[in-house]
Order: sequence, then C-alpha cells, then structure tokens
Amino acid sequence: MLPVILKIGPLAIHTYGFMLALGVAFALWFLFVQAKKFTLDASRIIDMAFFTIIISLVGAKAVLFLGSFSYYRENPGELLSLARSGGVFQGGLACGVIFALWYMHKHKIPTWKVADIAGPAIALGHGFGRIGCFSAGCCFGRECTVPWGVTFHSEYAHNLTGIPVGILLHPVQIYESILNFLNFFILFIILRKKKFDGQVFSLYIINYSIIRFFTEFYRGDHAYNTYLIHGTSPYLRMSFPQVFCIVGIICGFALYFIFKKRNRV
Repeated sequence: MLPVILKIGPLAIHTYGFMLALGVAFALWFLFVQAKKFTLDASRIIDMAFFTIIISLVGAKAVLFLGSFSYYRENPGELLSLARSGGVFQGGLACGVIFALWYMHKHKIPTWKVADIAGPAIALGHGFGRIGCFSAGCCFGRECTVPWGVTFHSEYAHNLTGIPVGILLHPVQIYESILNFLNFFILFIILRKKKFDGQVFSLYIINYSIIRFFTEFYRGDHAYNTYLIHGTSPYLRMSFPQVFCIVGIICGFALYFIFKKRNRV
C-alpha cells in the first residue's frame, strides 16, 4: 500500500492520481492506434475522448454526491478530492457514453465503429485505475480469512479513505483490476475479428457489468444505505451498484442482438 508515490516538501503525488493518469494515457494511446488501423479520424476521436473523460469525471462525482447527499453536504471538500473520493464509475460511464453519442452524432463520426474501439480502451484504463485504488486504500474489501487477504497499516490512507488498518481484507481492488485487464484482452481479440459494428462495445457493457456484480460481494466500503437488500450473508445482499449491473447486462444483450440483427438486413 502506497497512498503517496512521491513527496517533495508540500508537493505530494498520490498514487491514485498517478495510476489514473497512466490508465488514461494508455487508453488514449490504444484509441489512437486503433482509430488509425480502422481508418477513422484519429485526431477527432482523441478530442472527443478528452472531453468525454472530463464529463465522465464530473458525472462520477455527481452520482457519488447524490448517493451520499447528507455526508457530502456536510463535507463538500472531500467530494473534490481525488485522493479520497474518486466517484462512482458507473455514473461516470453513463454520462460519458451519453456525451460521446452526442459528440459523434454532431460531428458525423461512425458511432458504433468508434464505440467498438472505446470499449477495450475503457477496460484497459480501468484496470490501471483499480491498482490506484488499492494503493490509496479506497474502494476497499470486506474482512476475510482467505490466505491472499491483505492488511493495511497506513494511518494516512485510513484518514483519507476510512480503510480499516490491522484487519485482513479482501483485495477487491486487485480482483477488479485483473478482471478488467482480462476483459481488455478478450475484447481486443474480438475486435480484431468482429463481425458487426457495436459487437465489441455491447460485450464490454455485458462483461463489465458481470465483473462489477461479482466484485460487489467483496466490497467493504459501502454504507448501510448503499444496499437495496440486506441479507444475513454478503452473498444474500444486493447493493444499488449491483442493480445497475443487472440493468447493464440487460441493455448489453439487447444492444448485441439489435446490432447483430441489423447486420443481417
């Protein structure tokens, strides 16, 4: 655990922010290379991606604020801190997709061709972002007894994110990071052999929704009001992010079959 990667006097570079920037850089690089390969306007797509990232960050913060309104109304400064509150990824993804769809329509960019290269790029960037979460101690797992459990000791991280110290926890951030990288490789292979536009993006929505639904069972940072169903076991509970995941799976399959049917016409 390394919440601060470098500190020089009053200047501190947080690992979360560094890994987030690294993930964005790799995602943009992938977008640029694949746009060139598919003879798309790479410069225009990078411009779109830049603005989409900003909109996504704002959307992630907005959903975080609405989900914990009373807390952030009392502590507004923490909402603006990347070190403490990154945001709700699904909220950012939804806002980013809506903006990107509008941008592509306005500039007459082939929407689903671009979406197909954006899906793996998002998965790649997200994999790096979750490593940042692990280093910072945010989005931490619940208490466990498994041999690969991790114990955090940084009081600084505890003060920033509320992560318990001295307690064995599921490294849920690493679970999700590995699964996101795996999702990237699967989508990249499909992208090279895709049969219709929209295929890869719809599979990204399905795959990530399944990943997030699974990892939610191991999260330990959720407040009581984050759960729709309160069960006696972690596996008998359902959080609101899991509800969004179910919606995502349904929408992903619907898009897949719509695009597939459209390709046959």
